[in-house]
Amino acid sequence: MNQKTILVTGCAGFIGSNFVPYFLAEHPEYHLINLDLLTYAGTMENLSEVQNHPRHTFVQGDIRDRDLVESLFEQYTIQGVIHFAAESHVDNSIKNPGVFVETNVNGTFTLLDVAYKAWMQKPFVLKEGFETCRFHHISTDEVYGTLGEMGLFTESTPYAPNSPYSASKASSDMIVRAYHHTYGMNTVITNCSNNYGPKQHDEKLIPTIIRKALSNQNIPIYGDGKNIRDWLYVLDHCKGIDLVFHEGTSGETYNIGGRNERDNLYIAHKICEILDTLKPKATFYKEQISFVEDRAGHDRRYAIDATKIETKLGWVAEENFESGIVKTIEWYLRKYEA
Repeated sequence: MNQKTILVTGCAGFIGSNFVPYFLAEHPEYHLINLDLLTYAGTMENLSEVQNHPRHTFVQGDIRDRDLVESLFEQYTIQGVIHFAAESHVDNSIKNPGVFVETNVNGTFTLLDVAYKAWMQKPFVLKEGFETCRFHHISTDEVYGTLGEMGLFTESTPYAPNSPYSASKASSDMIVRAYHHTYGMNTVITNCSNNYGPKQHDEKLIPTIIRKALSNQNIPIYGDGKNIRDWLYVLDHCKGIDLVFHEGTSGETYNIGGRNERDNLYIAHKICEILDTLKPKATFYKEQISFVEDRAGHDRRYAIDATKIETKLGWVAEENFESGIVKTIEWYLRKYEA
């Protein structure tokens, strides 16, 4: 079996660290070079199960470091990229937008440009031995802006990002698109809805609700709690990425969504209800729910139409929110009680 080496970025973070063990188990033909800067969102603890895996090589470094990226492409003859690395926390993007532009826009450009020069002689002409190389860019539904009470985001929804984070991701999507149309690079983009599951950073909504509940603190909910998101279990997302990387059409975008619209207040109540069963105490957890001032530019509703990936590639979300959230809570109980 000919082994192919692909570069994955940001895979000490939430989604990537779920993707790597899954992908290595599914595809014995691949060696993964995992480039991650280990910022606040990434930790080696997330990769403990592949720490000594013979087909996983971890490199600590910055996707904006062109010399480093070029040396990895040369040293390992990289034949594909799956690009997860991104600054992704909206609150942080409001406080410090420059970091988001640097990493999400300039970092993506560096990766793309190095890949282009490594794989292609000139526009639309691939180097021998690099004919199947593909660049897969992981993006978000937030690039589409916000929805009213009805409707879903499709792949043809116009971009209308509302936060510095989503603006930086929209920009990176456009650079990927440009490299496909201008240079003929084999690229695919996936835009996903809100992920949840094991290994998510403590600052995000679902881990925060669980953590605050267990530590007897107020559970903070923005505004009136009626902001709606479409929730996607992280392993379902990983399976979708795998499918698009291998079978998606070059130049296309695929939306990956769980068809699980829930508002933030429902999520808080559901988690409290499950904790009442799994870890009962004298009072109900829902009594800890409190409302805090809404954040700036807080989009009201996101929801993805996943029809394209379902019909063209046969992907289907295996978890609904109610099944996935139980698995998620059980994982966090083990983590916080360890």
